[in-house]
Formats: sequence, structure tokens, C-alpha cells
Amino acid sequence: MVLGAGPGGYAAAFYAADLGKKVLLVEQEKNLGGVCLNCGCIPSKALLHASGMIREAKESAHRGVSFGPPALDLDKLRAWKNSVVDKLAGGVSFLAKKRGVQVLRGRGYFEASRSLRVETPEGQQFVVFDKAIVAVGSKAALPKVFDLGNPRIMTSTEALEVAEIPEDLLVVGGGYIGMELGSVYANFGSNVVVVEALPTILSGADPDLVRPVLQSARKNFRELRFNTKVTQMSTKGKKIRVLTQGADKVEKEEFFDQVLVSVGRVPRHHDLGLENTDVQMDERGFIKVNDRQQTSDPAILAIGDIAGGVLLAHKATKEARIAVESIVGQPSTSTGVIIPAVVFTDPELAWCGLTEAEARAKGLEIDVAKFPWGASGRALTFDRTDGITKLVVDLATERVIGVGIVGPGAGELIAEGVLALEMGATVRDLAESVHPHPTLSETLMEAAEAFYGVSTHTFSPKKREE
Repeated sequence: MVLGAGPGGYAAAFYAADLGKKVLLVEQEKNLGGVCLNCGCIPSKALLHASGMIREAKESAHRGVSFGPPALDLDKLRAWKNSVVDKLAGGVSFLAKKRGVQVLRGRGYFEASRSLRVETPEGQQFVVFDKAIVAVGSKAALPKVFDLGNPRIMTSTEALEVAEIPEDLLVVGGGYIGMELGSVYANFGSNVVVVEALPTILSGADPDLVRPVLQSARKNFRELRFNTKVTQMSTKGKKIRVLTQGADKVEKEEFFDQVLVSVGRVPRHHDLGLENTDVQMDERGFIKVNDRQQTSDPAILAIGDIAGGVLLAHKATKEARIAVESIVGQPSTSTGVIIPAVVFTDPELAWCGLTEAEARAKGLEIDVAKFPWGASGRALTFDRTDGITKLVVDLATERVIGVGIVGPGAGELIAEGVLALEMGATVRDLAESVHPHPTLSETLMEAAEAFYGVSTHTFSPKKREE
């Protein structure tokens, strides 16, 4: 039995069925696919694409191609975005049927370690299973100070509905979600202010890679404020009254049409009946698992957001395979698995393995090789020379232990970095792998060549002297 049909849950159900298991997939929502497909990754990328076209059109005049002011039809936009979601959700349902996976719609509650009560529209059903995989995911955090019951205060779920385009929008939090959805609304015409409690945006990435994203955001947003906290929110007519406090401890009062709260996600651990099992959770409500996704209850495994770690869809999908392989007795472990991170801002930011900061904090002897996109012919052809491709190299072995990329399409390019790390590739392996020209993928090869001081399109005199 798999509880939850998100990118981890349905991947686990499908894989188990492919390996000959009888599978029941329990999901309380109308569509399969979970948050990612229905109100997360997929609709946000659709809106990023649509809104990015407006930005591209504005920036094309110097190329001799001019467009008139964009006309935004929100009804058509929502219908198109929803059609993308519905098409994918329908595809998941079709694949479940083809594999013989039984889908039960309803809310699941563990009665014991091997039994589940499911509240369905038709009434209660009771399920007995040999093994269960919990894949119930997470939800957007909404601290009490922000939870006024006012629809003008949104989480990512409501923001993706694009009910209207506010004139003035406050985004609380400069992480993945805040920066991505802030970009969408800014491109659609909102005056966006981002407040972040930390000294910068996207704090998990190396500062040199964050810099181009920050520079772009400064142009696109009305304001970015760091070391700033929201101390109070209240409703004032049709506005949201917001009090913020910066590093100077001076409180500032402002009024916004809407507020997007993007301060992280929390696990969906409530009302699952896990107290009726031997499953243990940590102090934050995430289920504790080992490297085979097994919990402290022999009958139950957990994957994806509910199991903690990085809360990413592709991490859940990988853990789905590990969990199923654990159940069928195949050797499998999450240890050493490379999980890439991608922020779909403009420019995109992606990395895998160790960041430079992490490697130095571990005391590793490393060297860093970079290739600036200003030297990339392909980047020049579409006026995006703000990118950087970066390799973190272990000096003792010359193995690539980290890759970071900022620039358009970084989310696609990072896959080569993942493959390099998974295969234990050396920097010479990358340097000697022929890449097509002119492409952005060449920047990985040229970064590797730069490590040796022989990059064709950059000059590294220090390396040559060495």
C-alpha cells in the first residue's frame, strides 16, 4: 500500500507493480500527482514560461524586433495552465490502470502497523497490507502571525491560481518559491517587494552563482530587503497592513494589495494515525528513516518530503525506487546519491554535489574552475552573457565533486554534472569529452579545460605558469 500519489508515491506504486507486486495507491485528492503536479512544480513552470515571454518581448527591441504592450487574459492563462496539469494528471491515471495499480480515493489513517482506514466519499474502507510506503509530502508553512484568514495573504498554492495581478505584492521569503513566483508576478506587472530574514537570497547556493540572479531580481523587482522580518500583519480595508523591521530595528509600516508567504514547507504528519504504529518522527514532524527508506516499524517505509532532507520532487522519485527495492530484497541505498537543486528564476540556478562553501567547510583541498558565459558564442546569440559554469575539483584525485551553473537552461545543463559525479568523473574526463558547438553545454567542457589553463575561449595565465 502506498499512501500519497505525488511524484514519490506514484513512482513507488508503478515500480512495485512493474516488479510484480499487488499495489494499492491511496490518494485523497481528485488528481494523482501530488503537490508537484497539481499546485507546485508543473503549474509554476508553466507560469514562469508565460510570464518570461513578456520579459523577453520587452528586451528584444535592440535586436530589431519590437512588440506592442502585452495583453494579459487571466481566464485564458489559467485555462492553459490547468490544461497542462490535467493532461499530466490524466497520464498518471492512465499509467496506473495499465499497470494494474488499484487507486483508492480517500484520506488514509493507520489503525495499526499493517492496517489502514480510508475515509472515502462512499464511506469507510479498511485495508490490510504487508508493506506500506508513506509518501504524503509536505505543505506550505503559514506561521500564525500571517494566518489572518484573509485570501489576500497567499501561500504558493493560492498564488498559482493567479486570481488577479496585484499592483503591489509583498513576498515574504527569498528562497526558491519566493523568487520564482515573485518573478512571475513582476513580469505580469506587479510591483514586487521581497523581504528576507537572511543577508541574501537562495542561501544554500554559492554567492558567486547567486549574484547574477540577484542582479536580475534587482532590475525586475521594486525592492529587495535583507536582514528584514515581518513583525505584524493585519487587514486594513482592501489592503494588507504590514509592519517590518530591518537590521536597524526601525519598524516600517506599509500597505500591500496581496502578500505571498514563502517561508518554507512543513511535513503533512498530522492525523495519519502514525501513533498507532512503531514509526518514529523527529522534533520537526518528519518521519525518521534509514538509508533504505525503512522506518522503525518493519512494515512501513517513508519517502519524499515526509522523510525530510531536501524537499524536492526528484529526490522523492529516487527514494521511491530505493524503498521498493528494499521491500523486494534488492540492494539499494540513498547513501551517496547525487540530488541536483534547481531554481527556475531568470537566470536559472542549479547545482549538484558539494558547493564551494561546503567543500571548504569540510576542509577539503579543492580548486575551482569557472567558465564565464561572456566567452560563450551561444550565450552571446541570445544576449545572456550573465551566466557562469563552475566546477569544484578535489585536488588529490582531480575528481569533480561539485558543479554549479547559473544562466538560462541551467536546470537542463546540470544533468551532465550529476552524471559526472555519479560516475566519479575526473575533470579531464569532462575536458576531453567533445561537446557540440555552439551550445551552452560546451561551458562544462571549457570550465574543465580552464582547470588546466587551456580553455580555448578564456585565458588563464596563472594556470599556465603552474
